[in-house]
Amino acid sequence: MANRSQAPNAPSDGSSTAPLLQGDWLTRGAEGRFSAYLPRDGEVVRWTEQPDGSWSGPVSLGGPGPAGGLTPFLAVGQGVDRYVHLLALRPTAGEEGHVELVHSVQFQTGRPALEWRSIGHSNGKGPWTGNPAVAVDGRGRVYAFMRNGGGGLSVRAQKDAGGWHPWWDLLGSKTDPSPVAITNGSGFVELFSSHAKGLVRYVQRESGARPLREELLPASVTMGTLAATTGPSGHVTLFYLDQDGQVRAWSPERSLEPTVLGKAVGTGRLSAGRCLIDGSEQTVLAQQSADGRLALAAFPSEQETEGIQWSETGERHGELAAVLTRGGDGRLVAMARVGTGAPITTRQKASAEGLVLEGWRSIG
Repeated sequence: MANRSQAPNAPSDGSSTAPLLQGDWLTRGAEGRFSAYLPRDGEVVRWTEQPDGSWSGPVSLGGPGPAGGLTPFLAVGQGVDRYVHLLALRPTAGEEGHVELVHSVQFQTGRPALEWRSIGHSNGKGPWTGNPAVAVDGRGRVYAFMRNGGGGLSVRAQKDAGGWHPWWDLLGSKTDPSPVAITNGSGFVELFSSHAKGLVRYVQRESGARPLREELLPASVTMGTLAATTGPSGHVTLFYLDQDGQVRAWSPERSLEPTVLGKAVGTGRLSAGRCLIDGSEQTVLAQQSADGRLALAAFPSEQETEGIQWSETGERHGELAAVLTRGGDGRLVAMARVGTGAPITTRQKASAEGLVLEGWRSIG
């Protein structure tokens, strides 16, 4: 059983050979083609889906700075304009052990990304304090969240006319090193984190405003397992593991208290997405099982009382992380990072009933 104040595999800057990922690192462009992003060898690389369904890449999107390359971390967010925003961590020149947050953006599928630009550190300067999270509001403004040295959360947001606001301290303490940022159906940004004593939510109530910290909800939580999705109602649901290894769902705007969906198949982080199954809107969860395979579970969106049943897919791997999204036809598209290698991907079969996947294949 994991201690509630500790992630099952506590991440740290540069401590793992495999990349650390936050957000939607598999994105779909305006023309319907996908792009996948990973940090590799001190930079970010991208694979691009071609019109015939094959993939090209990897292509370097750069990243090295005066003090060397990027750390093995990447957070990705996408707005309704389909622009893809990339956040990475880069060592700071002249400050041993210090890092800074850097930002880039890709405007069109397959095109070069903008030059990486520093947006600083939540404490002005300092070492790794946690894995940043990113969300893009309904007007295309980026919100970069980062745990600060006091263990609370800070955010830096883009201005309407360009540039960035100063870092805003959102308060808090002893929060999860890997918070989850997401945009709700109203275009407002929400951030979820866990605490030694429960769950914490930060939410915007007005466009462009600073997210506000709500009262902590007492709960049993395993840090490092959080995932979230915006449902058909436009409200956000958070998924996480409790200390008994149960998957729970919490949706404050739907007045859904932490509700057990079923037993987890592993101890690591969950992934969440939505797709159509037999014409019905479904939420899909993914987690690496105890024997190393990726397991999926689906249930009717926002009907948590239906519970979940897991089904394992693919081969066994020592370490993987998954991302779930949907194609233009509504079907599920899954991708998994396997160690330090190229990602593998699969899609929901069009002609099959239920959630049946095609075979997994490498994209590069």
